[in-house]
Amino acid sequence: MTDDLETLHAALVERLDTTDAIRAAFAAHPRHRFIPDLVWPDALSPPLLRTSDPARWTRLVYGGDAVTTQANDGGPGPRNEPSSSSSAPQVMADMIRAAGVGPGMRVLEIGTGTGWNAAILSSLVGPTGRVTSVEIDPRIAALARERLTGTGATVRTAAMPPAGESFDAVIATCAVTRVPQPWLDAAVEDARIVLPWSPHPAAHSTPIVALNRTGKTGASGPFVREAAFMRDRTQRPGKLRFPGLGRTPATRDRFPLGSVELIGSGMMTQLLLMTPARRLGTGVRPFQGGHGRIVWVGDGEAWAYVWPDGTVTGDGDSSLAADLATAYRDLSDAGLPGLDTFSLDTDGGRDFCRVTSTALGGHWDHPTDPG
Repeated sequence: MTDDLETLHAALVERLDTTDAIRAAFAAHPRHRFIPDLVWPDALSPPLLRTSDPARWTRLVYGGDAVTTQANDGGPGPRNEPSSSSSAPQVMADMIRAAGVGPGMRVLEIGTGTGWNAAILSSLVGPTGRVTSVEIDPRIAALARERLTGTGATVRTAAMPPAGESFDAVIATCAVTRVPQPWLDAAVEDARIVLPWSPHPAAHSTPIVALNRTGKTGASGPFVREAAFMRDRTQRPGKLRFPGLGRTPATRDRFPLGSVELIGSGMMTQLLLMTPARRLGTGVRPFQGGHGRIVWVGDGEAWAYVWPDGTVTGDGDSSLAADLATAYRDLSDAGLPGLDTFSLDTDGGRDFCRVTSTALGGHWDHPTDPG
């Protein structure tokens, strides 16, 4: 069985679209050695114990996706809300590459999780570098230290970024809307700070941005890829109702295209970046005798749904869907520019982060505390 797992890991490494150096670092640390026996396959199913279904456990580990390794902060709950995980390997590789991690560098990781990413970083920085990994949950940190033992990786774990120390790169594995000042303080001038940024604390999409430190409180840089990460535990939004749930809608208008086409357009994250302070997502609602995939947008008590046939229903501020339609038309007129044409500028002295698009020639100010 061990030979099979090693073979599967080798195949995973071969599939990675990255540099030879990063691929070699992944090869040195097989994923299955860092994934616990108990994992959570999805939000509603019971947790999976490795000994109860080894084949399914293996499929989860080597399927290429993130694996949830803790739910509900280690407690019970009506749903399995992920609170720690092993990130998707390709996402890890892309973030490491964006951070420019190499020999001799001092790297700060925010979110130790299983310890797998830290081990890979350790191999990349080599004996002349240093990896410090911060984990807020002491139970997760203790388990990560156990898994790192005997791997050859040299990783220092901590509960918070070490005061007064400087790093050549910072990589966060949890999403934030407000970039914490201690992360910026830890980075030397021009250091790369790679993190999942959440345009709204409740947003499902948390695209990866590669920032460069610009002065004491500022950083700016481009978005580099799509992602969906858990929130930093200090920036969770709390319980938010599904917009419009249980309320009687009114027909408002028509969207330029149906919800299924909109979801498939690859523009959902760009639209999120262009609609500050609003929640935007997808869901399934009853539709014409069945269920349809919808796009929803919410702002306080106001809400709107875009249905598969392009119909828009909602209540409250009718500009929600209209503003979304305007943003989509702007994207269409510009040739549906990719996420990499957008960039983020953050400064601790302001109460907003600014998103800018070179392709669209515009910017949007996102409040760092939208409420």
